[in-house]
Amino acid sequence: MRRGVLFYIGSRLLQALLVLWVIATILFLLFRLAPGNPMAVYLDPTFTEEQANAIMARFGLDQPLINQYFIFIGNLLRFDLGDSFFYGSSVAELIMEVLPNTLYLTMASLLLAYIVGVIGGIILAAVRGTLREKVGITFTLMTRAAPEFWVGMIFLAIFAFRLRWFPSSGTSPAGLIYENELDKLLSPEFWRHMALPVATFALYLHGLPLLLMRSNMLEVLDQDFITMGRLIGYSEWRLMVQHAARNAIFPVLTALTLGVGYAIGGDVVIENVFGWPGLGRLLVRAVSSSDYPVAQGSFFVIAVLIVVLNLLADVLYSLLDPRVGASEQARIA
Repeated sequence: MRRGVLFYIGSRLLQALLVLWVIATILFLLFRLAPGNPMAVYLDPTFTEEQANAIMARFGLDQPLINQYFIFIGNLLRFDLGDSFFYGSSVAELIMEVLPNTLYLTMASLLLAYIVGVIGGIILAAVRGTLREKVGITFTLMTRAAPEFWVGMIFLAIFAFRLRWFPSSGTSPAGLIYENELDKLLSPEFWRHMALPVATFALYLHGLPLLLMRSNMLEVLDQDFITMGRLIGYSEWRLMVQHAARNAIFPVLTALTLGVGYAIGGDVVIENVFGWPGLGRLLVRAVSSSDYPVAQGSFFVIAVLIVVLNLLADVLYSLLDPRVGASEQARIA
């Protein structure tokens, strides 16, 4: 059984590396084969031919495409994402500067969404067949279908501009500079600035765990051991929380691991609506300013996060349920 798990993990690791290589190749071709000169925004019309050629050589764009490709792949292996056309600094440094903000926003939103979702799923399962269940499901589906930018603008209009309870953008008020990441996390102002984007994103994300938890709960509640518990005289609350929820939560936790990667990709809209200085906002600014190295690096980092987290979900699932690895090995054999 252990051999099957190791085989499963190894195959998933190779698949992840293959996916990253394909993504890197697509990004390389996407920005170099697109119509127009990628340096058009950077080069001034007053530059001489020698100056333009020197700048092209600086960014490695004067070499044949195949040479550029191998240089690009080699640089990726060293996490060298090149230099920004617009900022003139290292792309890796720009990304690492804003990546923590994206991770804070994502993790806080997911944590809130899954806490609310799990509790809400238990409650809806407990009141199944009632008007409260229908109202709860309808509200959940509405929040899941509503565009994130639309909900975000409503929150901004009410809580930031009308009531002035929360700031509308940024991570700190004017003049406040955080000395380090710990100082940022311990600052009440940072959490005030993050409140609205987290609430908006969590409202969108909570639908999946809520509906999944409710569905799992309904299946578990029909099991024989729940019926036996009722015959013994256990209270309905004890059966719901200690027995049914404990058995129903495992698929929800698996979805949480997969949802982290999805949420990081979905941060782009939230960060731009609320002016949150994260990876998604950096990406949109890079695209709008034709800063291709930053856009290319941001896309790749997001892809790496999604692939790695999906790989982690597969590994955890195979460790918790070794039958997955054994079935995979038998299928390939």
